[in-house]
Amino acid sequence: MSYVPAPGYQPFYNPPLPHATPIPGGLRPGMAIYVQGTVPHHTKRFRVNFSCGSEKGADIALHFNPRFDSGDKIVFNSFQHGKWAREEYKHEMPFRRGQHFEMVFSITPESYQIMVNGAPCYEFRHRIPPERVQVVDVDGDLELQSLNVMGGGVSDWGGMYYQQPGMHGMPPNMPPPAASLPMMAGPASFHPQVPYVANFPGGLTSKKTVVVKGFVPQGAKSFSINFKMGYSRDIALHINPRLNERVVVRNSLLNGQWGAEERALPHNPFQPGQYFDLSIRCGNGRFKVFANGQPLFDYNHRFREFQQIDTLEINGDVVLSYVQF
Repeated sequence: MSYVPAPGYQPFYNPPLPHATPIPGGLRPGMAIYVQGTVPHHTKRFRVNFSCGSEKGADIALHFNPRFDSGDKIVFNSFQHGKWAREEYKHEMPFRRGQHFEMVFSITPESYQIMVNGAPCYEFRHRIPPERVQVVDVDGDLELQSLNVMGGGVSDWGGMYYQQPGMHGMPPNMPPPAASLPMMAGPASFHPQVPYVANFPGGLTSKKTVVVKGFVPQGAKSFSINFKMGYSRDIALHINPRLNERVVVRNSLLNGQWGAEERALPHNPFQPGQYFDLSIRCGNGRFKVFANGQPLFDYNHRFREFQQIDTLEINGDVVLSYVQF
């Protein structure tokens, strides 16, 4: 069972450093770069560069550089025509040694809007057009667990909405500029609230993929991801990580009755204090579920009219980073 990323979602998992992710066609408003990792206890500094080429000395549209060895600050800059420009600083360090982190770089017509661990971090106004960016490269003292390019292509947004209240006056659910995501037809959101409920336009179809990225807080006991039929209370697929039991239960609730639980897994990706990345793909005969790019389980359809599955519901002890379908 091989992992097939959904259109408009290009993930890289546990790459060695230095790591460079190509950006075919450049960045455009509406795209986002998601970076997840861990800051080692010994870290001094690391960086994320939005570079205009892979060759040495290429222009850099954004240099993002947390520094623990010079006053705990983040340096922001650009590099053009062989020279660094004026540095900008943030002295409130959102990263902590020995802890996991996630970052989202959202590209708008005016700037890069940067969030760390779900909170607004900084807005860096464009000095170089983002369309010139060809590579996002990461290096330094960090453990890089995933880097995802979200967006790309030439079709329209397909209903994507950001949920980033407090980012320089941006209201919740602000529709982004009309550009660029071929995406998965339904809405997508960054850091939506739990409980989370969304509808699949037209129901599930074969090869439909749902991406759920989130964080399991310390002290979490249980949460669930449910694929439901809106006209009833039935659940075609119930994914239920139970932290207190250290299991991930899968089941279906049909005609008001729970079926037989499935529990066997090759590994459990849901651990307190850690992020997870689920890709749930609907096939003709089964759901195929991947965690962090690795096969997690198959779940044969017990409700075979999967086109009638039209609701995604997530609730319990989980913090959502990103949901898209």
